[in-house]
Amino acid sequence: MMCPTFPKSAAYDTEPGLVTAYLSLGSNLGDRKQYLTDALQALSDSSGIQITGVSSLYETDPVGLTDQPPFLNCVIRIETKRPALDLLTVCQSVENRLGRKRDVRWGPRTIDIDLLIYDDLKSTSKKLTLPHPRMTERAFVMIPLRELQSGCKIEDPGVRCVEKKWYISGDQQTSHTPNEP
Repeated sequence: MMCPTFPKSAAYDTEPGLVTAYLSLGSNLGDRKQYLTDALQALSDSSGIQITGVSSLYETDPVGLTDQPPFLNCVIRIETKRPALDLLTVCQSVENRLGRKRDVRWGPRTIDIDLLIYDDLKSTSKKLTLPHPRMTERAFVMIPLRELQSGCKIEDPGVRCVEKKWYISGDQQTSHTPNEP
């Protein structure tokens, strides 16, 4: 799958105009859905970030370190005026507030937020690589990303849709099983 491109060009560390970005969120500790909800709310409450789309909720087996609980994952689309590095800092701040520990690579976590795509920016630096370097290898990223981009649902035995339309905003959350229209 090709990465989406947008007509605006975005600077790496200077304030851009309004750009579209995609973030992947995952959790496999505690109340996973609540951690995802709290992360979305924290991102939504951050100045200069507007959530414009949220994928269905998917459950997946862990990658890398497999002796841990399954993950709940989703992808969100946002519009932002924040520079890419600033957006990364916001994501890491939300992770820290929600108790994210970075003790073991690919280990269990309360919340993981990855910046996948930031407008049409391509970057390889010590702090941030865009598009995300491993996103195309991960069905738990690509399936919800494709859903947001085209509305197309793709079946994969390792990525199970567990809830559609699970997050609206704030306290207005709704829940549907995957088989509901």
